[in-house]
Amino acid sequence: MKHLNKSLPSNAPLAIITGTSSGVGLFTAKALCKRGWKLILAVRNEHKMLQAAQSQSLNPGQFDIWKLDLGDLESAQSFVERFHSSGLELNALVCNAATYLPLLKEPMRSPQGFEISVATNYFGHYVLSRGLIENLTKTAHQGQLSRLITLGTVTANSEEFGGKVPIPAPADLGNLEGFMAGFKDPISMINGKPFKPGKAYKDSKLCNMIMNRELHKRYHQKTNVIFNTLYPGCVADTGLFRDAPKLFQKIFPWFQKNITKGYVSQVLAGERVAQVVSDEQFIQSGVHWSWGNRHSAIREPFSQELSMKAKSEALAESLWEVTAKLLKIPYQ
Repeated sequence: MKHLNKSLPSNAPLAIITGTSSGVGLFTAKALCKRGWKLILAVRNEHKMLQAAQSQSLNPGQFDIWKLDLGDLESAQSFVERFHSSGLELNALVCNAATYLPLLKEPMRSPQGFEISVATNYFGHYVLSRGLIENLTKTAHQGQLSRLITLGTVTANSEEFGGKVPIPAPADLGNLEGFMAGFKDPISMINGKPFKPGKAYKDSKLCNMIMNRELHKRYHQKTNVIFNTLYPGCVADTGLFRDAPKLFQKIFPWFQKNITKGYVSQVLAGERVAQVVSDEQFIQSGVHWSWGNRHSAIREPFSQELSMKAKSEALAESLWEVTAKLLKIPYQ
């Protein structure tokens, strides 16, 4: 890892964070750097990442930039293999990156032929999570901090108001009919129904939240790795919305700041993610952490109830198996 400063303490923890060239991921990196962490910043555009790191004055001795295109399974697998061969010890994997393409009329496809939102937001993180679990297990067995943290969203949790909004439709995986049928052209939705780009995003995030719980069930007791999800609040001006309508990009932050009062800054959201990654307060595994979607640095976090869809053990087991089949990963 050529850029990491050897003057840092030898026991400085190491995190991999996906999607760090802007938004919550970038400010999570900044918050963890302030805590003395070493980081691998996993991004598609290495030049953009370097510029972003310089803009936030990240210590170049604390991070290295690794190329990762989550939407391409070969890229995700190559990233895992690169880490395995690095000899580094991993303390945290932060599954943050996401793509949101609400204006698409027809589905975009990944190099492997899968709908791009699900491929990027869910499949890529599934490959990383499954591939790096042995590295996290090793550090946990040495008595070190070891966590797998996944960012969820209020729009995929029907226990919250944002998850009930029927535009374009609430998150719903059905019985995984689209996955069961191979999830390639002409199939573009997990439930096998007609393509809705905004719903594809919600569905992919619901998959991530379900999968983190399934990882907790399968691995926590035998590995001591902590598995948690979180929703840091409505970061209404993040780059996630760069492909949304221009009017939406202008009105949505104003609406969240002035009407709902639910706006959370990128800085505070990054700090909240860093807390869940590193702080002793978050040692309980299998929790979906929330701050009630409010912008207050002193607001206390709490365990947010998830929808029956997200908590369904039968759905989680089916999702685990069918995803493994689609991606050609062993089931166990």
